[in-house]
Amino acid sequence: MTPVLPGATIGIFGGGQLGRMMTLAARVLGYHVIILDPDPKCAAGAVADRVIAARLDDVAAATELARASDVITVEIEKIGAEAMAAASAIVPVRPGGGVLYIIQDRARQKRWLADHKFPLGPFRVADSAPELADAMKEAGAHAFVKSAFGGYDGRGQARTEPDDDAAAIWSALGSSTCVVEKALDLESEISVMVARRPDGSCATFPPALNHHVNGVLDWSVIPAPVPEGIAAEGIRVARGIAEQMDVVGLLAVEMFVLRNGTLVVNELAPRPHNSFHHTELASLTSQFEQGIRAVCDLPLGSTGSMRPAAIANLFGDLWLHGAAPRWEEALAMPAVRLHLYGKSPRPGRKMGHVGAVAETAGEAVALAIEARARLLPG
Repeated sequence: MTPVLPGATIGIFGGGQLGRMMTLAARVLGYHVIILDPDPKCAAGAVADRVIAARLDDVAAATELARASDVITVEIEKIGAEAMAAASAIVPVRPGGGVLYIIQDRARQKRWLADHKFPLGPFRVADSAPELADAMKEAGAHAFVKSAFGGYDGRGQARTEPDDDAAAIWSALGSSTCVVEKALDLESEISVMVARRPDGSCATFPPALNHHVNGVLDWSVIPAPVPEGIAAEGIRVARGIAEQMDVVGLLAVEMFVLRNGTLVVNELAPRPHNSFHHTELASLTSQFEQGIRAVCDLPLGSTGSMRPAAIANLFGDLWLHGAAPRWEEALAMPAVRLHLYGKSPRPGRKMGHVGAVAETAGEAVALAIEARARLLPG
């Protein structure tokens, strides 16, 4: 295959913060970037050459993007199949429509993983309220019910209690197909990022350890302070998924570490991932640059961690205290870096993150959390 060399134009489906950070990485490498996003003022628009403002299922807009690009990649899964097909008929789209078809639908994703013998916790798919009631009963006292389509950062899902009404949960989640997952005895959650070129060559970042609050990533640290055997198994599983799914580009694999020391796959994301933003601090090659290299069929960069690094997410609530966040207080910490996404604040919205480096993972997490706390108005 012919590499897409610097000076060419990369198209990106989606213009959120991930698209913004991919665009910045592409710019450093000398590429031009065109974004397709419904919002003409999307976060990536401030740094891209051009924004095509249209829905992600708009076939005409996808065709326009493809005709102006040398290769296309994605920063979001919710792209219409016909739009993907239209673009793919003109230029390479990486990852392709087959990958997105599997990952867009949580039920289809779970079934694919099960069919390919990857480790999973017990789950059932429910296509009606009665089926949901049966699945909740089978799962036991506690379960997680997740919409098959859409949903992110804790949205589109519910944690059940023994007396919960299945019909009410079915209605609250949109009366559409759901996945019911049995609650597991968790030790921790890790994620692994795989970058893969068209020829199948791969590079993986060390696993990241993630901490969630109300289903939303709060902080993450790399390399994950977990036993070497767990880290190695996580990398083996993630590479296996990327290879069998024939991913070209990036694949983030979220996994649960159970208290008995085994790993099970939680979810997949065919794009950059919040839990690897600290690769900008820890690694010679960030996840964003690695993604650009992979889709352009360039040699993949070094993924080793030069030092432990952590991020703590910043949410829109930080702006709602009647005073501006105290940026100078956090930036006074020598080992801390601030990254804002250029978005307008609203409660619960990811607005940016603070990152920190240290001698150990625990120290990096503590620094990132302290930096975030310093931002609060006094």
